[in-house]
Amino acid sequence: MLISGSCAFFLLLLKYQFSVSIANEPMCSKFAYDEQLLEKMIRQEIKVETMQNDIKKTQETVSITLEEIKKTSVEVFKTLESVQNNATEVMKGIIRDKERNEEILRKTFEELRNNFTTDMEEGRKVLIELAENIKKPSVGFFAHNVVDLKLDRTDKIIIFDTATTNEGSGYDTSTGIFTAPVGGLYQFIVNYCTYIRQYSPLALVLSGNVIARSSDHDADFYPCSSFSAVIRVKSSEKIWVKCLAGSSGYALYQDSLRMNTFSGILVNK
Repeated sequence: MLISGSCAFFLLLLKYQFSVSIANEPMCSKFAYDEQLLEKMIRQEIKVETMQNDIKKTQETVSITLEEIKKTSVEVFKTLESVQNNATEVMKGIIRDKERNEEILRKTFEELRNNFTTDMEEGRKVLIELAENIKKPSVGFFAHNVVDLKLDRTDKIIIFDTATTNEGSGYDTSTGIFTAPVGGLYQFIVNYCTYIRQYSPLALVLSGNVIARSSDHDADFYPCSSFSAVIRVKSSEKIWVKCLAGSSGYALYQDSLRMNTFSGILVNK
């Protein structure tokens, strides 16, 4: 619209100049007048054509400029869109990193809490075990020195009359019988030595029931042997060593190198 208005203005201007020129020209012959008029019209036409070319060039320049502006605008919009997309991706990355870090922290905290709980539970078990061990009575005995070495009578109780250890006071040196002060799992060991060329049939008895037995014999030496048992004993139950099969030719033996012993200990309540 601006270019069309400019063209109209130039045409009016030319028309005005042409009219003024005619008015100012001196009157001559008709031929001279026509010649001059034709010449002026040709010059005016050339001017108009030149102006039209200039206007056309201006239009082309404006069109090119607008096209370049349009391309620049497209590039700018693309750049802005790319920046926006990049910013969006960056924000998404930041959010993902934040969520990942939060998950790592959560898992680490959960692991620490579980470990702490496990450690506390283990500590509690240790404390309970220690408390039980503290409360658990100490029971054990070790007796030796058999006064009557003869095994001349079946079911004869072998009396070990010297107690080096008697925790819990369960062993009676006068009877040779151990009475369990508390119930639990016990281990008993009998060590005995046999007179040369004789036999020593012995048995470990719990409340009248034989739970272990042994015998030894040697024609040239005084042999020593042992036998043992691990058994659960009730509170106040009795256990002792007896002669399993008595005979006048059977006997135990002891000297400074050989010792007959009877021992027991509470392993677990």
